[in-house]
Parts: sequence; C-alpha cells; structure tokens
Amino acid sequence: MNALPCTSLWVWPMLYGLGIINAEKSEFNEDQAACGKLCIRRCEFGIAEDQEWLTVCPEEFLTGHYWALFDGHGGPAAAILAANTLHSCLRRQLEAVVEGMVATQPPMHLSGRSVCSSDPHFVEEKGIRAEDLVIGALENAFQECDDVIGRELEASGQVGGCTALVAVSLQGKLYVANAGDSRAILVRRDEIRVLSSEFTPETERQRIQQLAFIYPELLAGEFTRLEFPRRLKGDDLGQKVLFRDHHMNGWSYKQVEKSDLKYPLIHGQGRQARLLGTLAVSRGLGDHQLRVLDTNIQLKPFLLSIPQVTVLDVDQLVLEEEDVVVMATDGLWDVLSNEQVARLVRSFLTDNREDPHRFSELAKMLIHNTQGKDDGGTEGQVSYDDVSVFVIPLHSQDQGSGGH
Repeated sequence: MNALPCTSLWVWPMLYGLGIINAEKSEFNEDQAACGKLCIRRCEFGIAEDQEWLTVCPEEFLTGHYWALFDGHGGPAAAILAANTLHSCLRRQLEAVVEGMVATQPPMHLSGRSVCSSDPHFVEEKGIRAEDLVIGALENAFQECDDVIGRELEASGQVGGCTALVAVSLQGKLYVANAGDSRAILVRRDEIRVLSSEFTPETERQRIQQLAFIYPELLAGEFTRLEFPRRLKGDDLGQKVLFRDHHMNGWSYKQVEKSDLKYPLIHGQGRQARLLGTLAVSRGLGDHQLRVLDTNIQLKPFLLSIPQVTVLDVDQLVLEEEDVVVMATDGLWDVLSNEQVARLVRSFLTDNREDPHRFSELAKMLIHNTQGKDDGGTEGQVSYDDVSVFVIPLHSQDQGSGGH
C-alpha cells in the first residue's frame, strides 16, 4: 500500500478513510489525494480612495471540509500540482463570494450598493441561490488551477495532465465536482445514488465533434470528425454506411468518400475509446503541451477543465452511521460496479461497527477487491491501474458541519 500524505490542509483522519495503491505502471504514483478543512475568511468591503475593496475582517468566518482525488497521466507532475494547488484556488474563490453565500438571497451587488430597487426581484427571477455561488466558485477554481498547472509545467519543461474529483462539505450540503472519469457514489442502507458523471470521448462525442465542425483546422486534415461503427477501409469507398455527426443522437447512412477513410476523431468503444488516438478522458487539468504522436495537433482545445457539479442536500437526509460517500479513481470502477461496491460497503460497516478505524479499513478492503481476490478468497477481476479511494461518513459530517 503506497499511501500519499494529504496536502497542506488541516486533517482529521478519524472522519474518513483513504486508501491508495500504486500499480507500478510508472515509477511514481500518478494518483494523488488531498483532504482537510476549508477555512473561509469573511471580507467586508469599504470604499477607499482608489475604489478598491479592502479586507478589514480577515478572521475565519465559514468552515467546510474538502476531499480530492487526482488521477494523473503522462507522469505525476500535473496531479501533484493539482493536489497542492486546487484547495487554495477554491478557498480564494469562495472568499470572493462568501457574503453572498450567507445572505438570505445573493445580492445583485456584493458591495451592498442598490442601483435598482428591483434587483432582488431580478435575482429571484433567475433562481440564483447560495449553492449557485459555491458551484461557480468550484468551476472558477478548476479553471484557475488549470492555468497554474499550464504555467508551472511549461516553466519546468514537464508535461502531463490529470483528472480531478472533488467533494466539498459546506453549509449542510455536499458538492461533488468532477472533471474526468473518476466517480463518487452515495451508499445508504436502501439507496445507491451516483453523484458524478464520467467524461470520456464517448460521453462528450457531440461537443467534441461540434468543436471540430466549427474549427476544422484543429484536425489539420489528418482526422475525420464523423463517427462510424468501425474504422472504414478502402473497400468501403462508394458504399453507403452508418454514420453520425455532431448534431445527431441517432444514426443515418452516407456514401463513403476518401476523406472518411482518415483516422476518426474519436476511435474505440467504452474504456478503449480515445480522443485523437491519444487520450481516454475529455475533461481534466493540464495537458497544455500534449500533441498527437508525430504531429503538431494539440489536444488541449478539445479538453475542458470545467467540472460538472452535483449538489447533495445532506441536511435533508435522515442519516445513519453507515451512510457514506465513496470516491474513487477509475481503477476501482474498472472492475467493480456501483452495486458491488455498495454491497461490500454495507456488509463491512455492519460487521465492524465497533472499529474506530473502520472507514480507513473499508477503503483498503475496496482496493483489495480490485487485486483479483474478493472477500471470499475467490478469483476476481484485476485492476492494473493505480487505485485511490476515499470513504466519507456523512453522519460525521452532519454532526460536525461548520457554520458561521
């Protein structure tokens, strides 16, 4: 077991479980983890001569908890940078909007000015709530972190990228932000709820194809944006074959032209699908210097660093001690389904109620089940990827949730 230390946040190891294993596909572990307490300062704003807002009350105002998993590719550099940077970006973004977060309704003007008496009505009409400010802070933090990684890697001559899965517990809600193919699920006695969507070339096919349609120069004449059930061959020329384009959920037929024989923009299926024959994910951080082999074609224009954010209203749940969120990189989900993970979680927590380290032990047990042996000792599937798992007990978060 190659457990990585958490980054420079305050850590409370009794409230969660973490397990990490290095599959030795590279010299260094390309999976990285970060966790801790988010301390958000309150900013009160005044009018100075230069009209800049001044922080006059820097003490801690709002607290939350933070967990993050980063699955690196092309080396560990991007994942390490993300683990050491993203939480700071998020804290800054939250501090910029914290006054709006704690207001009954987010004000139109954060400084408190009232230009139009109907401003509250316009905000209400748009349906803007405090949680929307947290979602926006997460989206901006991912973008800011991606910019930092791009600059740092270029300055150091390094390359690489990573996926990012983040959970933030704040004001009675759990925010799960995902950019990549890691996954988080809620496991309760009688419920499994998926809290994230995976972003792969297949799941984002239409977005990627549309970008190639609008900017065909991105493909440099080397790829076709159209999707076919298989890669076409010379014998397909002139035949009518199944295809679909960026505007299509369904399929149609077209007569095969010579340009259709080029390598597909998205090729393969399921876990084997690749963007430009290179990358298995369509969202993440880094990869600013990544190019298709033996070409000058960049992948970064097709990649998004912006996460999809799911909000779980924990305060509305009647929580039990065995209610947990499982966060894991794709190495776990490659071999275990949501249902298998939920079954293992329920069984383990029921059998180990008195163990104060049961959540950490559960994370280790889940990883053990990716190594070819299940709990009964029978042969199972093996994950050859690095595997990282967080187990977050919601009951503990509910009991110790921060306020202001």
